[in-house]
Amino acid sequence: MSSREKSLSAEPETPPKRARFSLSSWVEERVDLGSVREFIRHKTVPHHRSSYWYYAGGITLFLFLVQVLTGSLLLLYYQPSESNAFESVRFIVTQVRFGWLIRSVHSWSANLLVAMAFIHMFSTFFLKSYRKPRELTWFSGMVLLLLMMAFGFSGYLLPWNTLSFFATMVGTNIAGALPLIGNFMLRFLRGGDSVTGSTLTRFFGFHVAILPALTILVLVLHLWLIQKQGMSTPLQLEKESRERGENLPSIPFFPNFLMRDMMAWYIVLAVVGWLATLFPWELGVKADPFASAPPGIKPEWYFLFTFQTLKYIPARILPFEGEVLGILAFGLGGLLWFLVPFLDPNPSASRWSRGVNQAGIWIVIFILVMTGVGYVAK
Repeated sequence: MSSREKSLSAEPETPPKRARFSLSSWVEERVDLGSVREFIRHKTVPHHRSSYWYYAGGITLFLFLVQVLTGSLLLLYYQPSESNAFESVRFIVTQVRFGWLIRSVHSWSANLLVAMAFIHMFSTFFLKSYRKPRELTWFSGMVLLLLMMAFGFSGYLLPWNTLSFFATMVGTNIAGALPLIGNFMLRFLRGGDSVTGSTLTRFFGFHVAILPALTILVLVLHLWLIQKQGMSTPLQLEKESRERGENLPSIPFFPNFLMRDMMAWYIVLAVVGWLATLFPWELGVKADPFASAPPGIKPEWYFLFTFQTLKYIPARILPFEGEVLGILAFGLGGLLWFLVPFLDPNPSASRWSRGVNQAGIWIVIFILVMTGVGYVAK
């Protein structure tokens, strides 16, 4: 057979197949995801009888995300002015489709967020999770708790109804009673000598711009510290594992712990939906700055124990004003609580650690009792 015949009889060459497009490969060529996959593959969470307290932090984060989502939707219609704030909220509740539900979810989840932040803080305290090397994690968590309370305080005024107006007046009066800086704090928060439209716009700026920016920065730091140092385990369990010469039991973060955490989120979301549907957040009556304060006006529940305690302090204690001394006492107590990692540097010392635990128990009892008394007191 000639060479020409051989070439004619040969099968035509198959063109090379075109490579299929892969989004993961495209991203991988531009961003190295190997470290992320390695982290997911080896990230574990301690598994013990107190592991359920770990979910408090995830629930708090989830509720914060609910706040961001619902707050962004409300922001589409809200008008932060003395003349339009109340009317815009009423328009959201009565005219916007499912507006009443979004506002109720936002309000209920805000209160649950603060409650879960307190639960997370106290669980961290009693599990001694502030011990070395997690001091910075404790500090950043405390800052986040203060920011959550600031969110609640600033957002409470935005509907511009009677209750929020006079509650804000009470809250800012407490800040104004601080020695040395009280007058400055009062004018800084109110934007003047009294609660006016300037206060409303100032609180709106705090609520949607300044506080979110600070929260995101501190939250990123807090989450990074948790991932860097891992989750803490109770001292007793660490001691028992060392005595047995065994490693602490753990479960993979992905998917085991993450799926359990998400189940907790679903339950919390169901609770929020149930509360928002059956007990929609009331709008109230538009604030009138020239009207007298209604009887029994009180701040939000997470400030109620402070408010009620100050009411029981005598007007004068020797040459000092009782309210000023009470505020200073709360400030000193908050500072000591913030510095717990330094006050209890060696939680394994049983006697001192037991005393710190007892102090924490009494603080919890005091907050619960005074909050309950504040609700029933007139």
